[in-house]
Amino acid sequence: MNASEKAGIPKRIRLKKDDMVKVIAGKDKGKTGKIIEVNRTVGRVLVEGISMVKRATKPNPAKGIKGGFQERESSIHVSNVMLLTSGGIPTRIGTKVETVGGKTRRTRIARKTGEVLDSK
Repeated sequence: MNASEKAGIPKRIRLKKDDMVKVIAGKDKGKTGKIIEVNRTVGRVLVEGISMVKRATKPNPAKGIKGGFQERESSIHVSNVMLLTSGGIPTRIGTKVETVGGKTRRTRIARKTGEVLDSK
């Protein structure tokens, strides 16, 4: 086991921006949302409308920013979310390697249904 595994950082994150995910653990368990950002170095994702926190902001008249409290998303660990298929079924992600005209191409597939997840 290397240092990144000890720190709780997964080896590989197969989730991408704009994937629909379901939260499977934590205070927002059961909620669904779209991924806004994936941070692969620390193993966390930012999901739209999930794990909302209040942040204080100072007013900045030059930029037109009002002061006060704002609500925004906080990141959650990638192990606490599960990808949703087009039918809304939570699933793990697998890969399938295809060879087309001498070129190899890796596509993501749903482990539960076998459906292709990449929209290309």
